[in-house]
Amino acid sequence: MIGVVEFFLLAGIVVSAFLALVDRDLLSGVIYLAVMSMLLSVEFYLLQAPDVAIAEAAIGAGLSTAIFVMTVKKTERWENEA
Repeated sequence: MIGVVEFFLLAGIVVSAFLALVDRDLLSGVIYLAVMSMLLSVEFYLLQAPDVAIAEAAIGAGLSTAIFVMTVKKTERWENEA
């Protein structure tokens, strides 16, 4: 049963990372990165590394997301067409 849960977690991590790369809206990209970080912290917890999971959730999903959102707020939200 755990193998199925880990498979879906890893698939969610890969999908959210891909969506963060291809999305033209910078704020949505930041949200996808936050989702990826939270899924990664759950995966660390399932791998019996709760200290790493807490650090990933606090820094990866919390602090980094807040810094990225403040940065996007000070710039243009949409990426320009190249």
